[in-house]
Amino acid sequence: IDPLLDHSNKSDEEVGNIKLYLLCVNCEGLFIVALSFACFSKALIGTYMKSSITQIERRFDLSSTHIGLIDGSFEMGNLLFLAVVSHFGAKLHRPRLIAVGCFLMAVGAFLTGLTHFFMGRYKYDTIIQVFQNDMSMKITVSQIVTKSISCIPNVCLYGACVRESGSNMWIYVFLGNALRGIGETPVTPLGISYVDDFAKAENSPFYIACLQTITLLGPMFGFLLGSYCAKLYVDIGYVDMESVTITPKDARWVGAWWMGFMVSSALLLISSIPFWFLPRSLPKQEGDKDRPCVQLWSCCIFTGCSSTGFLPSLKRLLGTPAYFLLLCGSILKFNSFIGLFTFKAKYMEQQFGQSASRANFLIGVLNLPAVAVGIFLGGLLMKRYKLSLVSGAQLSFATSFMAYLLLLLQFGTKCDNIPVAGLTISYNGTQSVSYNREMLFSECNRDCSCSAEEWDPVCSDSGITYISPCMAGCISSSGYGKNTVFHNCSCVSASYPAGSSTSVRLGQCPHAKDCSRSFTSYMAVSVLSSFINSLGATPGYMVIIRCISPELKSLALGIQTLVTRTLGGIPAPVYFGALIDSTCLKWSIKKCGGRGACRIYDSAMYRYAMGNKCESRM
Repeated sequence: IDPLLDHSNKSDEEVGNIKLYLLCVNCEGLFIVALSFACFSKALIGTYMKSSITQIERRFDLSSTHIGLIDGSFEMGNLLFLAVVSHFGAKLHRPRLIAVGCFLMAVGAFLTGLTHFFMGRYKYDTIIQVFQNDMSMKITVSQIVTKSISCIPNVCLYGACVRESGSNMWIYVFLGNALRGIGETPVTPLGISYVDDFAKAENSPFYIACLQTITLLGPMFGFLLGSYCAKLYVDIGYVDMESVTITPKDARWVGAWWMGFMVSSALLLISSIPFWFLPRSLPKQEGDKDRPCVQLWSCCIFTGCSSTGFLPSLKRLLGTPAYFLLLCGSILKFNSFIGLFTFKAKYMEQQFGQSASRANFLIGVLNLPAVAVGIFLGGLLMKRYKLSLVSGAQLSFATSFMAYLLLLLQFGTKCDNIPVAGLTISYNGTQSVSYNREMLFSECNRDCSCSAEEWDPVCSDSGITYISPCMAGCISSSGYGKNTVFHNCSCVSASYPAGSSTSVRLGQCPHAKDCSRSFTSYMAVSVLSSFINSLGATPGYMVIIRCISPELKSLALGIQTLVTRTLGGIPAPVYFGALIDSTCLKWSIKKCGGRGACRIYDSAMYRYAMGNKCESRM
């Protein structure tokens, strides 16, 4: 560039052309960096939402079906405006439309996180009564159990039925997620078309590949951020952590889910700034002036990509047997992918007793890098061996079939139900899964006036969990906070020989030791399955492009995106959530009645429900 800066012996026209060229180079680099950061930020917030599913479910006391609906609201907002924005956005100031999109995503993420501050302190069911005044919050165990009585009583945390202030606040999370979906609309289609317009034909694939590579880092950091926030208590900084009697592995634990949304909102807001200062268009790079602009696929949805119009083009496209079969396969595969990806961390929590923090961490550092490597190697194989249409289809089918077999093995790796008296085991020690609330009562606790709605689990030395100290028949206690121990528990003494301990400690019993080995096997198979499945992603994508006429390519990709996201991205989280709900053994009960979040699932039925649903769609 230095010789270009020497203006001696150059005409005014030449000087103007040099300045224009330098401006083009600077704006080109700025746009690529800004778009990369925007794509990274939107990918991060997208996966952070997935990692916070469990926290949001517990904080708002919702079923998995409701959570699936909230998760699907992003696709609803996105698809509602995608075609319109992509089509008409090409005629407007694209960088500023991208800036508006990033700003809307920031507002959506901020609205989601802001909900936390209007809900008051998180209150969970516990026998340790909470007394709160204007000065402080005190936890007093001695006022509840200081002497021998018939049984530890169930203590009501709240008074008369008064609707909680945050009972319907989940609607704002729904709206915030939908707004984020609307904001995401212009970023990718307008960004890629803008890059393709000014870049040389040989440079455009490189720029787009760089964007995709950086975007793949977003999901990894999203799950890592979710892991960090999940280990922090939801009201951190506002409560004395010594008074919190639950741990991150407890079914009532809620992490600082709101914090990640605030961080993501800030990133998205920062990513919008550079786009406000970029020009509407850039001169095409020298030697590429006659290259036609790439037509957006969404434009084809309105007008069609051939001279025959939209409906004839669509009829011709769907009349291609290979494309139609691939489209149907994509719908089924996308359904299982979205369902699994949405509830994968929850599955690891419930099936293997992992905390939400650890589950998110392992997905971020193991599964997602394996997916990125698989996609890259799949493209490399296509280029290195110049695979034909048939060879690409064979590779895609082979990887999908191998991933299916690994999925069978993955869901075959299991841990047994935690022994919970009255739910997964009888009080006399017999294995018996029961959905009948009457089975929670036994001769040892029938006269204790216990409530079957309580969930404040305690663990005996024998490894059996009781849903509350009252249900264990305990009559005294010692200790404070997490270290509280209950003594003289009649249900414990009734099940085991004289001389054994009749005390229980606060908290649910952990899984058996062999469960950790099963979890290691599960993660190994899961990572391998993720890699093999993603290995066939690029060849499968290329088969769709090559199996149809060149003039229908844009329409084919547009229809595939629209149909798979509509029939997969929206309904899959809902019906996967409904399947998960059907395996619940113990629901929390809201203050004014009604079912809340699930406290414990039947592990075997949970595994069968998830596995069979995914297998039916492979």
